Amino acid sequence: MGYGDQQIQDLEATIDATPADVVVEGTPINLKRVIKVNKPIAEVTYELEEIEPGVIADMVKAAIAKR
Repeated sequence: MGYGDQQIQDLEATIDATPADVVVEGTPINLKRVIKVNKPIAEVTYELEEIEPGVIADMVKAAIAKR
């Protein structure tokens, strides 16, 4: 994940303070192993199929170029 202890604590506090019934996790890691929060975490998977191949890559390159 690459987060330090303080960032993990901040994420936990943000999730705990959010008025939600569940956290939907679509990350490649298991958040339940990293954070402890006051609501259930539902793991989901997804697949991405580009309708126009290359569009996302071009958008990412453009965003990076603006930095």
